[in-house]
Amino acid sequence: MRCIRYGMIGGGKDSFIGAVHRAAMRLDGGWSFVCGALSSTPEKSKASGVEAGLPAERAYGTWTEMIEAESGRDPADRMEAVVIVTPNDLHAAPAEAALRAGFHVVCDKPLCTTVEDAERLEGLARETGSVFAVTYNYSGYPMVRQARRMVLGGEIGPVRRVLVEYTQGWLATKLEETGQKQALWRTDPARAGAGALGDIGTHAEHLARYITGLEIGSVMADASSFVPGRGVEDDAGVLIRFKEKDGVSARGVLVATQIAPGRRNDLRISVFGETGTVEWHQETPESLVVSGLDGPTRVLHRGGDGLCAEARAATRLPPGHPEGFVGAFANIYRGVRSAIRRSPGADLDYPTIHDGVRGVRFIRACLDSARRGGAWVDPG
Repeated sequence: MRCIRYGMIGGGKDSFIGAVHRAAMRLDGGWSFVCGALSSTPEKSKASGVEAGLPAERAYGTWTEMIEAESGRDPADRMEAVVIVTPNDLHAAPAEAALRAGFHVVCDKPLCTTVEDAERLEGLARETGSVFAVTYNYSGYPMVRQARRMVLGGEIGPVRRVLVEYTQGWLATKLEETGQKQALWRTDPARAGAGALGDIGTHAEHLARYITGLEIGSVMADASSFVPGRGVEDDAGVLIRFKEKDGVSARGVLVATQIAPGRRNDLRISVFGETGTVEWHQETPESLVVSGLDGPTRVLHRGGDGLCAEARAATRLPPGHPEGFVGAFANIYRGVRSAIRRSPGADLDYPTIHDGVRGVRFIRACLDSARRGGAWVDPG
């Protein structure tokens, strides 16, 4: 497949996630970085673009300038896809503009800050026929794909209970008061839209849906701001009722907290079925623990024997050479690339805008439930 020419919005100097996206696309090998509007001010944006290796004439000052200029370039040269890695409040407008200009879109999670914006983007993507991906990158890990295949294939029986938690400790103090860039916007309600639920809870929600194939019917949530003066929740616990499948209405518990000292990026999930259990932990992502009613617990390893085709396809290195976070992103980008190029029989496993909309509805439903004292709320 020809490389896809892409432009990036956000992800300039001092951005962690922008560099990760670009590294993942280089690892995938099917993307060419041709333009960008990488920072919030025109001067910094242009400088960041040149520093990232762009020619000066395609290091734009603003995202509106980039979309307008690229739309006017020769079709053989212009960008084909826009990658958005800005703070949450700056997702919807550039995504909408990119779709209307005929570009494909890859957007960091959460899709946006309001359900109305999310649904409008989904309708526009459907209308234009553009590919629209949301980077829930944890679904790109090989052993997550192995877990999904085992659960959907009935190897642990109908799902009864899902436990998923994402715990961090980096916001246990009021880090935003130090001027730390990531803390500043992630704790600003106007820019983030939500706190722990929007930043990491949405990853946990997507992981649960991805592995189990279940949709959420209703949620009951408690959300707190433990750090005094913080304007968004830094801790949340959610009870989940999943929609019925295989005659079973599974139940779930989701925890998202950023005030747990000693925790880094501790995302883990256990799925309990009628006849077995699968467990995966993001900080030890090479293994999947599988238990049954009888017999010994098994540990499956990435690259080992007996894995499904999806897990094998997502594996890049021999067993024992650890793969990780960037590789998972690269697997997402491979699926997006295949969708854009309409490759027959290719891997199309990537989170779509539908997943993004479900994520925004989940965040809103949890916050609504918490405001109502723990009422059960249907995300819709």
